[in-house]
Amino acid sequence: MHFSSKRLTEILGAFQRSRILVIGDLMLDEFLWGKVTRISPEAPVPVLDVQRRATYPGGAANVARNLTSLGAHAEIAGIIGNDEPGRQLVQLLNAGKIGTGSIRATPLRPTTHKTRICAITRQLHDHLDIEDQQQIVRVDDESCAPLDPENKKWLFDRLREEIRTHDAVILEDYAKGLIDQELVTLVINEAKKHGKIVAIDPNPNNPFDWSGATALKPNRREAFLTAGLPYAQDEKAALEAATILQKKHGIRHLLVTLGEAGMLLLEEGQKPYHTPTRAQDVFDVSGAGDTAIAAFTLALTAGASGVEAAEIANFAAGVVVGKLGTATLSLDELREMFTKSQDNA
Repeated sequence: MHFSSKRLTEILGAFQRSRILVIGDLMLDEFLWGKVTRISPEAPVPVLDVQRRATYPGGAANVARNLTSLGAHAEIAGIIGNDEPGRQLVQLLNAGKIGTGSIRATPLRPTTHKTRICAITRQLHDHLDIEDQQQIVRVDDESCAPLDPENKKWLFDRLREEIRTHDAVILEDYAKGLIDQELVTLVINEAKKHGKIVAIDPNPNNPFDWSGATALKPNRREAFLTAGLPYAQDEKAALEAATILQKKHGIRHLLVTLGEAGMLLLEEGQKPYHTPTRAQDVFDVSGAGDTAIAAFTLALTAGASGVEAAEIANFAAGVVVGKLGTATLSLDELREMFTKSQDNA
C-alpha cells in the first residue's frame, strides 16, 4: 500500500497531539559491546574487552520511548524496585520527557535489569567497513512474583485516574508479575467507559481474556502458542492462528508481526491484509515489537485505518532493526523510509 504524501503528512502530523498511557513491566536494558581476542585461562569462555556500554529504558518503558521519539506524549504506569537500576531507569525516562508520575518504587521486588553482552566484529558489506555484533550472553536480574496487595491497590487507583486523561492505553505484558487478569479487566473496562483505544502486546505465558480490547499484537511465536497450534513458518498457518485469536477475543484489529515475512492484519469484516517487511538491513531485532505496537497504536489514535496503521508499524519496525541496541526512530526517519519505498515501487 502506498500513502499519498498528503495522507501520510495528515496522520504523522496528528502524532504530537496524542497522549498515550503505557502500562506494563518496566526494565532497564544494558548493553556491553567489546572485542573478543582470547579464551579465558580460567574456563573455556571468551574474554570480552569492553569498548562501549549503554543503558536504555526497556520492556514497557521502551514502548513509551518509541512513542515520544515519534512526537507523542507518553506516560508510564508500573512498579520498579527501590534500587539503583530503578533510579537509573527513572532518570532516563525523565530525560526523555516521558511521564513517570504513575511509577512507584518498592523494596519488595527488584527492578528488572537485563544486561546483553555483545562481541563486535568488523566486516566488509557492499564495500563499506561496518560493525556487526553477536550477542554472547544475556544476564537477567528480576522477579516474576505477583504484585503485593498494597502496590496493586496503589496502581489500580492510579490507572482509574490516568486512563480517562489519555487517548489510548498500551498494555505491555512481559510476564514479570505486574499484569494479571484483574488488571486487564480493569484497564479494558475503564478504557471502554471513557471511549479510549486499548492495544495489547500479549505474552503466551499469561493466557488472559483480552475481550473488549481494540488491538492485539502478538508476534508469530506468541500467536501460535496462544492459539494452541504447533509452530509453523507458512502464511496459511499464521492466518489460522490469527483467526482463532480474533474470534476468541473479539478483537477489532489483530496484528501479527512475522519477522522477515512482514506483518499480517485481521480486522472485523475485512479480508486479511499482509504487508511484506520493509527492513533493508537487519542488525538487531531487540525491541522491534515495542516499536511496532507503539507506531500501530499511535497511528490508530491519529485517525489511521487499520491497514494504514499496520503499514506505519511495519515501516517503523523496518527502521529500528537496522540499528544496534534497543532502538527508536524519528518522524523524519519514518518519512524517509516511506519515500524510499515509493521511489522503488
